[in-house]
Amino acid sequence: MNRTEMEMSGPGVSRHSRIVKRRRWKRLRQQWKLLGLFEIDQQHEFYSLTCMMKEGLCAAVQNTIDNPLPDELSEDDYTLEVTQIHKDFRMETYAGPVFASLRRSLGMTEKEYQQSLSSEGSYLQFISNSKSKADFFLTNDKRFFLKTQSKSEVRFLLSNLRIYMEHLEKYPHSLLVKFLGVHRIKIAHQRMEYFIVMQSVFYPDDRITTRYDIKGCEVSRWTDPAPEGSQSIIVLKDLNFEGKFIQLDQQRPWLLRQVEIDTAFLQTLNVLDYSLLLAHQPLHQDELSQSLAFTTLIMRAKKSFSFFSKWPLAGRSVNATSSPTHATSPTVPGTVAEEDSTLLSSELNTAQGHVTEMHSGNCSTDIASPEEDIIEQQSRMGTESADLQTFQSQNRRLLPNFKNSLHVIDGSEQRYFVGIIDIFTVYGFKKRLEHLWKRLRHPRQSFSTVSPPAYCHRLCQWVQDHTK
Repeated sequence: MNRTEMEMSGPGVSRHSRIVKRRRWKRLRQQWKLLGLFEIDQQHEFYSLTCMMKEGLCAAVQNTIDNPLPDELSEDDYTLEVTQIHKDFRMETYAGPVFASLRRSLGMTEKEYQQSLSSEGSYLQFISNSKSKADFFLTNDKRFFLKTQSKSEVRFLLSNLRIYMEHLEKYPHSLLVKFLGVHRIKIAHQRMEYFIVMQSVFYPDDRITTRYDIKGCEVSRWTDPAPEGSQSIIVLKDLNFEGKFIQLDQQRPWLLRQVEIDTAFLQTLNVLDYSLLLAHQPLHQDELSQSLAFTTLIMRAKKSFSFFSKWPLAGRSVNATSSPTHATSPTVPGTVAEEDSTLLSSELNTAQGHVTEMHSGNCSTDIASPEEDIIEQQSRMGTESADLQTFQSQNRRLLPNFKNSLHVIDGSEQRYFVGIIDIFTVYGFKKRLEHLWKRLRHPRQSFSTVSPPAYCHRLCQWVQDHTK
């Protein structure tokens, strides 16, 4: 084989082919002014990568299916690394049992998770106006986000995985993004890629009209909206939201409290620059009329208590009937103020009252004595009171009877999708220098890079100022 033939074969050609594809894709991006979702077809630069990701994830989830979760998570489960070898790559899965337990607690079966991640339909690439260098992918049904991460970000998540899980157990209706898996893929002659799988906050997005990424500041927080009639998906920012309000009515106290709880937790992690994702869509007439219907209230009450009823954390047995207990007072406040919980209690009591009426209306062949009736009623009232106290202390709410209900809040006329994402930026030496520099460059203006306590307070204030 002569030199020319050698140059036309081997790794050099594949690298050249990748460069050509990358340049072609870059030109297309410039032509489209790329903002939105694009199917990753065979001509796409990420087609090969996403096919391998689908194959690797299918095998990783199958491993969980074949090896059911233990009753208790051990310390080793948090540090477990499983490597699976495939034809052209290898896939590593981190803390698999921990994330599988989270998926189960969300009411998600491994089969449906596997089907979504490895369906025949192509992944979608999401290209946003974010400054992040990460690549974003969506499963074909748009239910799960896959995002490439740096090694340091993955280490940060894994090192704080236990307290993240404990926070979700303590506050089951948390707005924090739900991480469902952490992986690393190594393809021959290419660098390793770390990526995470997350539940999409904006699922299902069929009727969503507007999306926002909120940080609670001013500098660089305006985005030009999409032109009239454009199909581009543009995520707007803080300044685009000025003059608008999130109309929640009875749900407002819950949202204010949950944002306070979640941002206080992020403050303990010493992080900043996270975002409150917000989207909305109009409620249909039938959705407006059934929000307080009898059957809807019952279903919402059941759903509210069902999330996170089974938590196989380290050293704790699975017990579907027990509530999480904490020997010490929480570092992140979680008790709902009495005046804020009145409406929530009213809704829950309405649902419980209907259930009680149903029970009392049932026919029975056994005739109980008055004393037995009194004891039974006291027992039932005591159980309901304990349930309500747990409900309030964990800042739960009556969830809507809707997919992805943990991130959905129904207002008076709009359905809102709300979640907190991008929680990996630590306030270290570089960020402190950036803070000093921005103070000089943007005097008397609010910018993103501030201390975690200031960031937490500012975002909570934004939510308070923009909700009704």
